[in-house]
Amino acid sequence: MRRFSTTTTLLAILLVWASVTVRAQQVVDRIVARVEGDVILLSDVQELCRYQKFVDGKSESDEQILDRLIDQWIVRTEAETSRFPQPSSADVQRNVDRVKNSFASPEEYEVRKKESALTDSELTAMAAAQLYLTNYLDSRFRPSVQIDAKAVEDYYQIGVIARAKARGQQPPTFEAARDYIQEFLVQQGITEEADRWLKESRSHLHVDNLLNAGPQ
Repeated sequence: MRRFSTTTTLLAILLVWASVTVRAQQVVDRIVARVEGDVILLSDVQELCRYQKFVDGKSESDEQILDRLIDQWIVRTEAETSRFPQPSSADVQRNVDRVKNSFASPEEYEVRKKESALTDSELTAMAAAQLYLTNYLDSRFRPSVQIDAKAVEDYYQIGVIARAKARGQQPPTFEAARDYIQEFLVQQGITEEADRWLKESRSHLHVDNLLNAGPQ
């Protein structure tokens, strides 16, 4: 009888432990924002946080990351509505290679990847998603960005020559730097146009921020 009682008690303890474990697993991931009819999960925030740490060695706050995810939702929703094409596998691989080459060595890349607990497939998926959004913004706003010759010349004087002299370096010629400066200023213009568009788009969205609401 005592053996039966001990077994029953142990079974009860295991069932309680299993119940607590299931509840704990259920609150690991939760909704942190509702954007129109869609949701953003805590795991989405955590994944972007890990990616930022992988690329930059640090990450923004959860609130800042959530803001980025809401912006990404806006861009992705419009891109998908307009049936904007996904990047090719070759373009995605080039983007992955670009990220790899941004590290000082292959060893540093592997160490940072291990520290961030990101798999190769997750990194590829993040690179593909980033490229899709970037390509769409470029396609949408590049035609409206106009850079005149004076802006390029001014940047060469202020941003290239002055910086090279401050570092004790020989600046490149204007001819050698012109295309780079032109593209840099275009990208700057695209960013400014996109920021204005995102701010305007947000004003028309219904967003419930539940990040600090606790487990649901």
